[in-house]
Amino acid sequence: MRKLLTLALVCCLLPFVGGCSSQPESPDGATSENTGSSESAGSADAVKVGILHSLSGTMAISETSLRDVVLMAVDEINSSGGVLGKQIEAVVVDPASDWDLFAEKAKDLIKGDDVSVTFGCWTSVSRKSVLPVFEDYNSLLFYPVQYEGEEQSLNVFYTGATPNQQLIPAAEYLMSEDGGGFKKFFLLGTDYVFPRTANKVLKAFLKSKGVADEDIIEEYTPFHHQDYQTLVGRIKEFAVGGDACVLSTINGDSNVPFYKEFANQGLTSDDCPIMAFSVAEDELRAMDVPPLVGHLAAWNYYQSIDSAENAEFVANFKQYCADNNLPDGTDRVTDDPIEAAYFGVYVWKAAVEKAQSFDVDAVRDAVYGLEFDAPGGAKKMHDSNQHTHKPVYIGEIRPDGQFDIVYQTADLVVPDSYSTYLHPDGNFPAATGGPK
Repeated sequence: MRKLLTLALVCCLLPFVGGCSSQPESPDGATSENTGSSESAGSADAVKVGILHSLSGTMAISETSLRDVVLMAVDEINSSGGVLGKQIEAVVVDPASDWDLFAEKAKDLIKGDDVSVTFGCWTSVSRKSVLPVFEDYNSLLFYPVQYEGEEQSLNVFYTGATPNQQLIPAAEYLMSEDGGGFKKFFLLGTDYVFPRTANKVLKAFLKSKGVADEDIIEEYTPFHHQDYQTLVGRIKEFAVGGDACVLSTINGDSNVPFYKEFANQGLTSDDCPIMAFSVAEDELRAMDVPPLVGHLAAWNYYQSIDSAENAEFVANFKQYCADNNLPDGTDRVTDDPIEAAYFGVYVWKAAVEKAQSFDVDAVRDAVYGLEFDAPGGAKKMHDSNQHTHKPVYIGEIRPDGQFDIVYQTADLVVPDSYSTYLHPDGNFPAATGGPK
């Protein structure tokens, strides 16, 4: 089956194809493999793309599924004739949640494998690590995860959310009557770029709404942190008397012990709801979900979006995982970063076909302003700032590990690459990168 991808100037087909051809599973810890095409490496009838996601280490819980869905998109495109008559070869590498290794692997993909584009990264520290590589070699990265903003590179297309498409709407919702009218905020995150910058944005916003300093607590834990007993005890004390909530920017497998300890200490969403910015359906697969019912997350897509197109995408991803012997098969789920990773491949394909070229500068120009139907609905690439117009959803955890959507914007939200709460004078840095 096929789904129409509507562009500003051209149209192309976005296939949601079931029964894809077999792909070998990439085991955890693998460093590199070529897949996605029967063509030999370097063939004139093939074009290479890189997949740069952690398949081992603390971030594998989130990033492995992005590898899987990018391979699914590659398989669909190849089954439909490829791009400009070329089949796609996907070169998969595993930077193993090692931020320095991300840069090395990115350079290998660009210089060693001569990829035309790379799809990858999750954490902002991994993206910051590879950014100089993509800018030095004027190569393109499609980055699929919500992040803290404060960046605009001509060598990155950001298909995840900016702060005004996730952080700010989530805080506004919690402060609203429908969201509970909360007045005290415990900001808890992993100790790296995204949580620290995100919390600067959140604190500036909260203070602009009159929240007192003593009603905002900010704490951080390292990657792969496992012992949350003391911190959850502090949250429990903070929540005495009501009106308190948690804004969580914990990333990776630390979410599992955090939510477990939260429940162990008897805290529920009624006592002190958690609003998560890095927990989605995929992470919930690793958790005991029933004690988490009622906690919240802010994203731009949920598997529970009720449309024929999304139902087809979800079914195809489950079938793809089963057909390719990937862990959990048809029990797999979709989520926001999975959708953003998936449609990023199709945005690149559409731009290549619009430009009639794989040239980086031509493709970049062709991406600007593209309008398209993703699995979760209509979206648009910004005309100039490298980001994506997206809807905003607040979801509430259900017993089955899915989310009930309790809030959504009426229209697509225009992305701000720099937050007005951190730059009230409106003086934003210029974009970096681009042609040398």
